[in-house]
Amino acid sequence: MEAASRAEQGQRAVHVREEPAQIHLVDDDEWVRTAVGRLLRSRGFHVTLHGNAESFLDAYDPDSAGCIVLDVAMPGLDGPGLQQRLVDQGDAMPIVYLTGSGDVPLCAAAMRNGAVDFLTKPVDEEELVRAVTMALEHDAVRRLARTHTVKTEARLGSLTPREREVLEHVMNGRLNKQIASDIGTAEKTVKVHRARAMEKMRVRSVAELVRMVERAHPGLGWLD
Repeated sequence: MEAASRAEQGQRAVHVREEPAQIHLVDDDEWVRTAVGRLLRSRGFHVTLHGNAESFLDAYDPDSAGCIVLDVAMPGLDGPGLQQRLVDQGDAMPIVYLTGSGDVPLCAAAMRNGAVDFLTKPVDEEELVRAVTMALEHDAVRRLARTHTVKTEARLGSLTPREREVLEHVMNGRLNKQIASDIGTAEKTVKVHRARAMEKMRVRSVAELVRMVERAHPGLGWLD
């Protein structure tokens, strides 16, 4: 009951924010901020203006919906530096670069690091709107994946140590009889732990369980 209660609390903690997505425009040029901000607002976007990377970081909430329209060359922390800091933190908002000082190597590095697009000033209005729309679509996928991960971890956290151990063997393809031998218990006991664990994880098959864990933590297969 206590484990189930913890899982339910974790489930309730997961929610999709209802606030409109924010376009965070980060540029040290006041004229650019004003002009681009006005342009995007005229197309129905909600825009927040930041004169430097530090101002953006003070307001940044990775759980909120939105994307970043980012200049490259700025005093203090520049655009690539800000991008790298967000990447290092993990689960960053999508970035669209908008710069007057871009070059091919810089563009390539930004895209390899996860930028959605790399645009140069003066920018075509439709091209910018298209890039921002794409970035918001990427963000919706990002936040959905984040929600899935939190839900999966809450369900894993509801398992007893023995249930978790049994599921780990199940995910590795072991049969009930083999698991019983591996952990030194009766096959009937393994079946009970397995059934309870699958119920807590809310899956009906091993394949569904594997997909759930792999989706939450790609490449790990299981959580340590």
